[in-house]
Amino acid sequence: MRILFLGDIVGKSGCDALKKNLPDTIKKKKIDFVIVNGENASDQGVGITEKICTEMFNSGVDVITTGNHVWDQKETLSHIEKENRLLRPENLVKPSPGKGFKIFNINNGLKIGVLNLMGNIFMKKCDDVFLEAEKFIRKNILKKNYDFLVVDFHGEITSEKMAIGHFFDGKATLVVGTHTHVPTNDARILKNGTAYQTDAGMCGDYNSVIGMDKFNSLNKFLKKEATKHFPATGEASLCGVIVEANINNGLADKIENFILGGDLKNFN
Repeated sequence: MRILFLGDIVGKSGCDALKKNLPDTIKKKKIDFVIVNGENASDQGVGITEKICTEMFNSGVDVITTGNHVWDQKETLSHIEKENRLLRPENLVKPSPGKGFKIFNINNGLKIGVLNLMGNIFMKKCDDVFLEAEKFIRKNILKKNYDFLVVDFHGEITSEKMAIGHFFDGKATLVVGTHTHVPTNDARILKNGTAYQTDAGMCGDYNSVIGMDKFNSLNKFLKKEATKHFPATGEASLCGVIVEANINNGLADKIENFILGGDLKNFN
């Protein structure tokens, strides 16, 4: 069982790269299930729209996760109620539209759970992520409620992400971080069998400041005249991880970085 997780899709360049490259990647890498974080996918670089969701699903995406920008395109408030493949963080302040966890049917009668969580440090207010994770683990068990579990932890700081990784070790197939838009070089399998990477990186133009136009961003830092942030529009790199999951125990046999195209080196 091979799972591809792609980090935050940023703007039109990220969406275009996904549509162009994902179908061939699925075939070439023999991918069974695709999850992407789409919270920056709109042309403005924040939020996601129904049209973009449809285009992603048509390109081979199975599930879209989000984060702190989930409601930045107002149509998502209603669209997420009817689209079960679009998730928002499970620990958003309640009540919130949509769901943060869902189980999906995959090949040969197998089931995969996808859990979307958001960190508490330097992020928008949400319920305590560790308490919510603890409640989740008490109710949901690997190889009982589902055959595989992928956790997207949308957070700002590495220590919080690592702590969640260890918290789910042995209870999830993959725990991977999103939000910072920079891929970390720490893909590994934790002691109890869970694949982990602190941040998957982004699918966007890396000739930028975390996906946003670099000149406008520099002007903001220099306190010069600047506009609202907007995405860079050059060729995007697709960044994420591929996990080979064990059908028998639901844990990870292998994890590898995935980087394709754009300014980052393609070493696959």
